[in-house]
Amino acid sequence: MAENKKQQSDTNRSRNNNQKGNKRPGGKHQYTFYWVIIAALLAFWIFSSQSGGIFGGPPSIEYSTFRDQIQSGNVQKVTVRGNQIEGQLKQKTPLKASENDTTQYSKFTTYLPSFGDEKLMDMLEANDVKVQTLPKSNVDWWTILLWGIPLAFLIIIGIQFFRQMRMQGQNMFKIGQSKAKLQDAEKVNTTFDDVAGLKGAKTELQEIIGFLKNPDKFDSLGGEIPKGLLMVGPPGTGKTLLARAVAGEAGVPYFTITGSDFMEMFVGVGAKRVRDMFNKAKEKAPAIIFIDEIDSIGRKRGAGLGGGHDEREQTLNQLLAELDGFEPNAGVVVMAATNRPDILDKALLRPGRFDRQITVHLPTQEHREEILEIHAQNKKLSDEINLEEIARSTPGFSGADLQNLLNEAALIAARHKRKAVEQQDVDQARDKVMMGLKREGIRLSDHEKKLLAYHEAGHAIVAAALPNADPIHKVTVIPRGKAMGVTMQLPEKEKLLYEKKYMLDRMAVMMGGRAAENLIFDTATSGAENDLKQITKLARKMVLDWGMSEKFNNIAFGGQQEQVFLGEQMGSPKEYSDSTAREIDHEIKAILQEAYNRALEAITTHRDVLDRLADELLEKEEVPGKAVMQWMNGALEQNQDDEPSQNEISPTDGLPEEE
Repeated sequence: MAENKKQQSDTNRSRNNNQKGNKRPGGKHQYTFYWVIIAALLAFWIFSSQSGGIFGGPPSIEYSTFRDQIQSGNVQKVTVRGNQIEGQLKQKTPLKASENDTTQYSKFTTYLPSFGDEKLMDMLEANDVKVQTLPKSNVDWWTILLWGIPLAFLIIIGIQFFRQMRMQGQNMFKIGQSKAKLQDAEKVNTTFDDVAGLKGAKTELQEIIGFLKNPDKFDSLGGEIPKGLLMVGPPGTGKTLLARAVAGEAGVPYFTITGSDFMEMFVGVGAKRVRDMFNKAKEKAPAIIFIDEIDSIGRKRGAGLGGGHDEREQTLNQLLAELDGFEPNAGVVVMAATNRPDILDKALLRPGRFDRQITVHLPTQEHREEILEIHAQNKKLSDEINLEEIARSTPGFSGADLQNLLNEAALIAARHKRKAVEQQDVDQARDKVMMGLKREGIRLSDHEKKLLAYHEAGHAIVAAALPNADPIHKVTVIPRGKAMGVTMQLPEKEKLLYEKKYMLDRMAVMMGGRAAENLIFDTATSGAENDLKQITKLARKMVLDWGMSEKFNNIAFGGQQEQVFLGEQMGSPKEYSDSTAREIDHEIKAILQEAYNRALEAITTHRDVLDRLADELLEKEEVPGKAVMQWMNGALEQNQDDEPSQNEISPTDGLPEEE
């Protein structure tokens, strides 16, 4: 068994080495090859006599010096090849190329003059010089090597460059080709059964799939196939998952591409890729094209502080023409997904291009439970885990968040060497996803711990005292993420509409921490920064957008909330006067002050429970919401004869007796 493990380890190590080697084409061998070529060139230049290298053979002397050496009887042998003469001296002679040169030579080269020398042979015979003659070579190999090797080196570098571009998908000659990938329907295992909820979206998509498979059914009634379908929704809600499900259900050629794949540094490349993509889809029609993150190329034209973007706008223009232009586009359906529909060009959204728009919302509690059941199929869960309870305790979670939740729970269970995922693992994973990781190594003084405990206890007491606030799930002073402590509230059911009384109670809960600081310590801390930002933002929306203030009831001043980078609100005048703006500020301040007063009244009424909860947090660092409610109910039963009841805390709101 140990031998099998060793073989498996060797196999994995070999596979990892292969994968590492594949990351960089050529690797170290490629650079070794380059260094060998450079070394060969340097050696050629150093040792070549034709290149004047320092080790390049015998020196070349003047012809007159050659004659003087013959006459002095110092020449032993010469070899004549064409007009080149190579010789050997009997004794070494100083070269004297300069005044300080002491170099001596015994071999030399020189060249016959162009006018010839008739007396040379007689001089050689008279001085007993051995003469050897060789035929002149028709090919000057030194010249060929001198110029051929650098040229070959440049050619090899060019070949390697184009090979790397081809490996990286950046072939210069194919830069305008579409990067859309044709999906193999047999290899796509995702179907609509793997998508929980989204019944309306699945109905629309099923109709398009049926249109592509059996167009005669719709043609007989005069119906035309939709040209485009746009899926809109927050990140993680399942837009791309729906697209994969269509690929698994369609049974027709299915091309996928992202908006960024069209963009390139060269102007016009994106438009050419759009044309090439539609041409390939038309050849295989009926077919589907899925463009993910279409907002990267579909932004409004002519907007922005820095002017237009030629490449993006040309790509968008070509996409508009292909969707609905002069040439017919029969048999090709374009699906697209985005989470920013507000920045898309209006020409892209009109009927005839994207005929249908499907909004993919965050899942409801029922759908969250279905999503959890799908992602729990490959997880080993213990019997105590209740998926319905997990779905209820995760409001606002997207499908991706729920998948991450179960995955984190499985990792925590594996970390503790458990045989199955238990409820405590799910609770830890939920706290990690919602509040962040625990911050280790933070040392607080006793006074800071007490401030933090009373701050969180203030939030919890106000939430427990007010009838319209969400139930308390947990109160903790364990630092997580950016927060030093958290009071977690979980709604009992989904809320699609928010009433004014709910918003007022929620704002009072946000003020609970600051009210407790002022009541107990007569001070204020920076720990309420996020609370104050959130409550101020909420109060401004109540006055400007929702018409929930007393003075500006049923009036909305918000207007269109455009993004700054679109440049549509730069320099635009406000829709109300300066005097109205001052009154709006007064209304916001009044709402905030009312929230603070209600929070202060709640914690003052239940001061004993506040102290008890703070002491419990200092001792245990975490208190469940059920314990807080039991303490509150006990205090209310004890003081119901001489203290205000829970529903009498804020009589100005006209809250009902039972919520």
